[in-house]
Amino acid sequence: MPFTVREIESPDPVTRVAAADAALPLESDDIGEKMVLNMGPSHPATHGVLRLVLELDGEIITKATPDVGFLHRGDEKIAENMQYNQFVPYTDRLDYLAPLSNNVAYALAVEKLMDWEIPPRGKAIRTICCETSRISSHLLGLGSMALDLGAMTVFLYTFTEREKLYNLFELLTGARFTTSYTRVGGQIRDLPEGFIPQLKKFLVDFEPSLNECDTLLTRNKIFVDRTKDVGVISKDRAIAYALSGPNLRGSGIEHDLRRKHSYLDYN
Repeated sequence: MPFTVREIESPDPVTRVAAADAALPLESDDIGEKMVLNMGPSHPATHGVLRLVLELDGEIITKATPDVGFLHRGDEKIAENMQYNQFVPYTDRLDYLAPLSNNVAYALAVEKLMDWEIPPRGKAIRTICCETSRISSHLLGLGSMALDLGAMTVFLYTFTEREKLYNLFELLTGARFTTSYTRVGGQIRDLPEGFIPQLKKFLVDFEPSLNECDTLLTRNKIFVDRTKDVGVISKDRAIAYALSGPNLRGSGIEHDLRRKHSYLDYN
């Protein structure tokens, strides 16, 4: 079934741009001309392999047509010729920003099929993996977005904290990026000595840094002007687009799988 691309509704700034254009001494032929721009598939602002065909009216995107699938690898087909635990390294690359949680998600699916229950300690370790991985992923998302919008200081703060997490990941798994830590039925090894104290120290130090990032962004008029009421997605459209996680909650829908369908130590 072909994917139908819908036009993205332009926010209120279009009206402001039109009013500003009307005040400029331009010829009538120059007003209202639109430009089509190919963005990607390799573009520093997309932070991933994605092509967008954009229709621009000045600085306003009036239409966006996405072209996706550049990273399709056929992982499901590859898995057909492997034992269950042999496929774990492939899950690192499903979302390379959160390999620890990808490992867990795959293991949970296989264990559910087998009707396996892992011990409480294993659940606790997996919960730690998921939450630290989530923090790391969100730090990159926030930092790269801030950099693209001119808030370079926030980018430096978030990547400093992310580096601390990578040190923890390396201590836990032996790798910083592609971890392959979780196995079907448990983990490849137990928590190393000193991991929990270092994790607690990171969490204590992380909170003031996060608050500083919040202050630098929410009190930055340029950042607020470039993000407030831009790209708003309604509740109905969010559901139609199958959004999930923070994107779905950002549209005003209170839905969190960790609460709605709790697993591991989420309750």
